[in-house]
Amino acid sequence: MSPPDDSQKIQAQIAELREHIRHHDHLYYGLGKPAISDSEYDTLFKTLQDLEERHPDLVTPDSPTQRVSGAPLAQFAKVPHDRALLSLDSVLAPEEVSAFDKRIKKELDAGRIEYAVEPKYDGLSVVVVYENGTFARGATRGDGQTGENITPNLRSILARLACLTLHGNVPQRIVVRGEVYLRLPDFQALNRQLTERGEKTFANPRNAASGSLRQLDFRITESRPLVLTCYDLMVSSGQLPPTHGETVALLESWGLPVPEPAQRQVCDGIEEVIAFHRGMMEQREDLPFEIDGIVVKLNSLERQEQLGEKSRSPRWAIAFKFPPRKELTTVQDIVVSVGRTGALTPIALLTPVEVGGVTISRATLHNVDEVARKDVRVGDTVKVERAGDVIPDIVERVAIPGEQRGAPFDVPRSCPVCQSAVVEEGPVYYCTGQTVCSAQLKGGVQHFASKGALNIEGLGEKTVAQLVDQSFVKDLSDLYRLTRDQLLGLDGFAEKSATQLLAAIEQSKTPSLERFLFGLGIHHVGQHVAHILASEFGSLERLLTATSEELVEIHDIGTEIAQSVVRFFAEPRNVAVLDRMKTLGVAVQAAPHEATGQGAPLKGKSFVFTGGLESLSRQDATQRVEALGGRVTSAVGKHTAYVVVGKDPGSKLDEAKRLGIALLDETGFLELIRSAGG
Repeated sequence: MSPPDDSQKIQAQIAELREHIRHHDHLYYGLGKPAISDSEYDTLFKTLQDLEERHPDLVTPDSPTQRVSGAPLAQFAKVPHDRALLSLDSVLAPEEVSAFDKRIKKELDAGRIEYAVEPKYDGLSVVVVYENGTFARGATRGDGQTGENITPNLRSILARLACLTLHGNVPQRIVVRGEVYLRLPDFQALNRQLTERGEKTFANPRNAASGSLRQLDFRITESRPLVLTCYDLMVSSGQLPPTHGETVALLESWGLPVPEPAQRQVCDGIEEVIAFHRGMMEQREDLPFEIDGIVVKLNSLERQEQLGEKSRSPRWAIAFKFPPRKELTTVQDIVVSVGRTGALTPIALLTPVEVGGVTISRATLHNVDEVARKDVRVGDTVKVERAGDVIPDIVERVAIPGEQRGAPFDVPRSCPVCQSAVVEEGPVYYCTGQTVCSAQLKGGVQHFASKGALNIEGLGEKTVAQLVDQSFVKDLSDLYRLTRDQLLGLDGFAEKSATQLLAAIEQSKTPSLERFLFGLGIHHVGQHVAHILASEFGSLERLLTATSEELVEIHDIGTEIAQSVVRFFAEPRNVAVLDRMKTLGVAVQAAPHEATGQGAPLKGKSFVFTGGLESLSRQDATQRVEALGGRVTSAVGKHTAYVVVGKDPGSKLDEAKRLGIALLDETGFLELIRSAGG
């Protein structure tokens, strides 16, 4: 039996990593008994994210990276949240924080950014609802959309903190997010009591807080000295302050516990954020409670709303964690692997070293810039981190006095798989072989046939490899030319399996636009972006003629994605493949809401809304525009046709005036819609 190739290993790594994360999610969220530290969990999660980013064809909707961890326990009543309680993306290095700042500035087209920072408490996230200034309900985060009703338990904590009733000018209804945790002296005292009674102790304060709060008998919770710190006003029936910093101060004025003034700060620029993180790390051992980093948020609430959210995390905030445990080993060689997109990823082959009970022998170096930044060479001693039985990361080189270092790593000028030329695109190098490179073609066909794309059952890795190796498939369109005789000549195929595969290929001829776009394997176009493009353009024909300027006006579509999409559809070989597919009977289905012909009087017109509308919701207004062929975008640009101005408009109105964009009040908007037939 032949050994598995790299793609098989990566699939196995991803599957095992997901299993690890789900197991630890169950231990933490389901049982309240986490078995690993936060840093170990974060490394598990970050490694999965990195692998999925490099292999988007392997991303599945149920992956831990696509949802908020945890689920409500069946023993508790379920409570739907007013707003989703999202997780935070985590970073460890100042360079990553600077990259976050750079991205924020680029997306907002802004100069210096003001951030609010505070400790990242190591406890259990909860929401607390007040009505008319009195505590009404409390819930755990759960899966982010639905939590567990723990009202009696939270009431006991709030009573001890004297904040069952708030004071001051409190809005009629507010929803506050906070963290429940145990102070270290109380945690030690609790464990001492449990030991004395011969009961099982808690491994750490987070375990203790989770286990104490999620009790069906609230009297157990009441007996534990749990505390609460609030850090976010999620919902308010009153006017929100303009910044996060002012919001926290407002919570404090009402009598809610918030981070101590010395432990929160509004930073003028990312340099102050990094300095605050360094200071908190120095204080960490002296604090009376556990933290595992700091939270960094855009201070402006308007800018937070402008950036929006991803499926499981906000775009405007990150967790800047403290560093995890590291180990030392030696680099024996640096090689490159070729991915489905042609990207060359440097991999360090290591002297085997045991980290956390697992022997590792290689680590990813991500890209050429990362190799140069860390100055990693063959023969170097390096620090590595690992998370489960997956490819770990090299953190840094460790200088050894008197060492004779090898030559700096140099990118190969030709692809190690097909010997085609290698080209540079920013920090990433790509093989130019495309369909002549078996590493790319095989991966591309397999991605096209994957469940998230055209879902061609029976077209697995082994079959794809045979089809490419025997030149039956030279590009994606060749899938629709396959014959029964060709399939019967492959290993593992008989009459029934050949018939089933041909039937699956035939069934794939009418894919949705979203799945088809994802299946094409365009750089930077994963399932989320494919969904956005399908929703915005409605048909493949409209997307084929889209310009970069049109694309970047769409929320969540940046310059890099826009250029990638335009380049793909401008490439004659790609267009030829699409044409051949069409000739062979592939009919990509238009998105359901698409308006065409005489039913699309607003085709090519983009609208931006600012402020509230009185006679219809924002969603209704958007649907009416789209039903007439128009588009609604979140940002004002030079190609915006109209800005609809409602009650209490924001900065979009100023931007529209600056650019000379046509303005419509609500009455004018409705008249325009009616005149267009809507």
